[in-house]
Amino acid sequence: MTAQTPYEILGDAGIKRLASAFYDVMDELPQAAKVRAMHAENLDDIKRKLAAYLTGWMGGPPVYLAAYGTVCLTDVHKPYLIDAAARDQWLLCMREALQRIDAGEELVSMLEEPMQRIADAVKNYDGEPQAPSTRLIARG
Repeated sequence: MTAQTPYEILGDAGIKRLASAFYDVMDELPQAAKVRAMHAENLDDIKRKLAAYLTGWMGGPPVYLAAYGTVCLTDVHKPYLIDAAARDQWLLCMREALQRIDAGEELVSMLEEPMQRIADAVKNYDGEPQAPSTRLIARG
């Protein structure tokens, strides 16, 4: 039996559903207010970008690379104050999104550690909590 990649498990449509659910959760949960405040009011563009990124990151075709070029996640997130609370809110949204799309235990387990590493990598602030940034992630 050959191990499957997350992309093979979810497929293109599943990854798009995950990206959409992720931002829907962020938009709906009061507990995600800090991380939500870092984004534009309309989340349609960032949903598409996240889906494109996740497609390649999860083992599928390099859709993001083809559309936007290479990306260094720490550079993209550098302008935003991402402390432990923002990191944890992001992870909460991703975990809830996985539940909403009925991701199986195998997939959730497969993604848990890599998602934690990504969230830790973009965390760029260890000081006292501050008001949410008014700058927007991925405006264009």
